[in-house]
Amino acid sequence: MLEEAEEIGRRARRARLRLGMPQADLAAALGKSQGWVSKMERGLIELDRVGLLNLLAAELHVHPNDLIGRPYNSSPDENQWQVAASSVLRELRRYDLTPIFDGIPRPASQLWQETTRLHRLRDAAANVAIMQVLPDLFREARALAEVSTGHEREEAFAIYAVCCKFAHTAAHALGHPELVAMACERAAWSARLSGDSVMPAMADWMRVWDMWATADWADAVALSDKALRSVQQGYDQGEPLAIRAWGSLQLRAAVSAARGGLRAEAEDRIAHARDAADRLGECSGPPVYDRHSLTFSPGNVQIHAISVALEMREQRRALAINRKTSSELVAGLPNSRQGHHHMDLARAWLWDGNRDKALKELEKAEHIAPQLIRNHPIARSTLRSLVYAERATTREKLRRMSDRFHLDG
Repeated sequence: MLEEAEEIGRRARRARLRLGMPQADLAAALGKSQGWVSKMERGLIELDRVGLLNLLAAELHVHPNDLIGRPYNSSPDENQWQVAASSVLRELRRYDLTPIFDGIPRPASQLWQETTRLHRLRDAAANVAIMQVLPDLFREARALAEVSTGHEREEAFAIYAVCCKFAHTAAHALGHPELVAMACERAAWSARLSGDSVMPAMADWMRVWDMWATADWADAVALSDKALRSVQQGYDQGEPLAIRAWGSLQLRAAVSAARGGLRAEAEDRIAHARDAADRLGECSGPPVYDRHSLTFSPGNVQIHAISVALEMREQRRALAINRKTSSELVAGLPNSRQGHHHMDLARAWLWDGNRDKALKELEKAEHIAPQLIRNHPIARSTLRSLVYAERATTREKLRRMSDRFHLDG
């Protein structure tokens, strides 16, 4: 892992040379100096922001995963998820063919209950387990759509669309760009057939995430706004599911704006999301099942505000927001979101010069969501920076001691 930064730099250099691009031109496109590019290509600079990694990949016309070597090399046991991912891809490729399903599919009400299992796995950041569950559920939802009519058929397509979202999230976490792209396409297709007014906005929410890979920040904001308009009426009428989608889309737009360097826009979007969280808390009646799997709450708004500050390299502001954030709000979030949050805090403390606190936060993140954190490029970058810094400190201490011992003499 310690050689990973050097390998990323070498991949970036090879991609740049394939394009015949001078270091100075790449530096200008990134808003960096030629010296920065040179150090990056030698593995001396960490790509410690997703926005920066994605921008570099976009300028080199490669996928970010091609730069960082993701999925990462691991043991045969740890690679078994790719078998399940291939099964999911197979189901998505044959989306418009008669499904291969023995027996009679269960009604939509029972299949929705199956998605609650996927919610629990997602909340625990158990992405491999999600991959293993999905193929059978895709087949059965598609079979139900084939044999049913009316509302039941629409619900079958809604279930299929939500399964696409789970596949999309797991594929992002594990590093499978082909599955990411296909899940997004099939989600849009099935959402249109679902009869659910919010489901197409969920599919657009997924597309925004994919636009980040190519650093299309302005398009990501524009798509967020398109999706926001589609649920605006439901939001104005106080429909809980529309409010949840509206707030989640504002958070997507906030991150997109931050990565595009639009601080005021990002802060404005966070404020809108906070308003949506307040409105959601004011909804009366029994809790509404989150059928679109859009995790949205006041706690989620707060941790996004921290992420947005970090994307703009404002670690002290991020830490200040964290100090004002209730620990109960964070504790109420799914493990997947808590893991991201502590990973962000580790980065903030590292940039602020406190390696001890950075390591503690990274350890918390790994303890809460090990599969997610071990596969996340920013967590790996943070850990490499900590190791390099520790080695440099040790080398300096040894140099001074050897001077005192006159070892060179």
